[in-house]
Amino acid sequence: MSRFYLTTAIDYSNGDPHLGHALEKIGADCIARYRRMRGDEVHFLMGMDEHAQSVIQAANENGVSPQEWVGQMAERFARFWSRLECTNDDWIRTTEPRHATAVHQLLARIDAHNPDDLYLGEYEGLYCTGCEEFKQDNQIEDGHCLEHPTLSLVPTREENHFFRLTRYRDRLLDLITTGAFKVGPSIRRNEVLRLLEDGLQDVSISRSRFPWGIPYPGSPGHTIYVWFDAVINYLTATGFPEPGYEDRWPADLHVIGKGITRFHCIMWPAMLLAADLPLPRAVWAHGYVQWEGAKMSKTAGTAVDLNGAIERHGVDPLRYFLLREIGFEQDGNFGWERFDERYTADLADGLGNLVARSLAMIAKYRDGIVPPGTTTDLDRVGIEATRAYAEALDGIDLRGGLSAAWGLVSAANQYIVNSEPWSLAKAGKAAELDQVLSALARCLFRLAVMTSPFMPSKAQEVWSALGQDGAVAAVNWAVLEFPETEGRHTIRPPILFPKPLPM
Repeated sequence: MSRFYLTTAIDYSNGDPHLGHALEKIGADCIARYRRMRGDEVHFLMGMDEHAQSVIQAANENGVSPQEWVGQMAERFARFWSRLECTNDDWIRTTEPRHATAVHQLLARIDAHNPDDLYLGEYEGLYCTGCEEFKQDNQIEDGHCLEHPTLSLVPTREENHFFRLTRYRDRLLDLITTGAFKVGPSIRRNEVLRLLEDGLQDVSISRSRFPWGIPYPGSPGHTIYVWFDAVINYLTATGFPEPGYEDRWPADLHVIGKGITRFHCIMWPAMLLAADLPLPRAVWAHGYVQWEGAKMSKTAGTAVDLNGAIERHGVDPLRYFLLREIGFEQDGNFGWERFDERYTADLADGLGNLVARSLAMIAKYRDGIVPPGTTTDLDRVGIEATRAYAEALDGIDLRGGLSAAWGLVSAANQYIVNSEPWSLAKAGKAAELDQVLSALARCLFRLAVMTSPFMPSKAQEVWSALGQDGAVAAVNWAVLEFPETEGRHTIRPPILFPKPLPM
């Protein structure tokens, strides 16, 4: 059994989660569920980034202390991710004592291995409170940050502690170019390489006169810069610096949004190199969920209400829609009309119709007992679909995995049309009818497993309706080659995807 350590970005505690957050968490959860089916021992980390300047602003606006505010926000976020069926194994908050210990210990390791990499200096520049970052010229357009165009940049000058990031430019270029440190998808890898080729600046890693944060060791009045603190959470969750953390580190995959690649693909690996620690094996930077062409953002007020999106058609249809329509690579638009179209065509008329027809015929013609049967053309399509699905998910192509599964849905619905089970029953062709019904049962078995990472509750309904025992999520991937369905007692479940009543 292989270990697989998977993380998402930790979220700012400055407002409710939106669909952009949900895409990342659902996508990472899908990967975690798939890796478990492949036999990996998965450790899946999610959490909250609680030391941002925006946290103080939000707390002040709501008349509570920063600690009270982050407690409220952590509870809200965790509740949403639980509702969206995320299966994270750990929930980290950067205000926890274990994290402060890990941050101080990483600084100590850098100081021990490369003491010249930490120095005191003066910084002057334009600071974006949305990004919690000093912005360079190529990150500014018309006087505003590219990521937060509605915010004003704040001229800031202060004495800070610095990290000598410039020292690691060439090593990072080599690691990413050779694939020793993987950055995906390719469009993000190329962006990171261009940033490195353009040159780096040393980065300020402390803030003065900013009490909400982890104190900088040996420097009264200074707290550790939120982004230096935040990325260390991935190491904190392994138990670092206690013995045994090496059993989990390095992480196999960091899943993040494309807007924070600089921190995760340049600053974070440089920090680890300076501390003489292994780099994560891969970073995957997905695109944004857009609304009418604009990035969903709490700051800009363009975030679609996540609760409303869940209630539209339910949790599993939302998980499906985000990963099929938006995908996990490029930006994609969310729209209510398109959501409704996908729900009707793909789920109600596609998978839902296939499940209902197949189980109804097994009930009508064989009293709900799956008959025996040999390999059919539909089985061959199913085996090929599962292989294409696995290849896609191994490459973090979640949309491609769903495309492979729905290719099988379409093939199975057409198989029913071509084989005409009702005609076989009427003509008394029992052996041929058994062959068709058994093929459909094996197809539904495969689809239950393939859809489980994406739509866990609906997949379980199909699994149970097939008379299968236990949880579909616990199934080993290898069973898809020869599904055991013969003799199982099926039931006809409620309609999987009810169509909304006409307005």
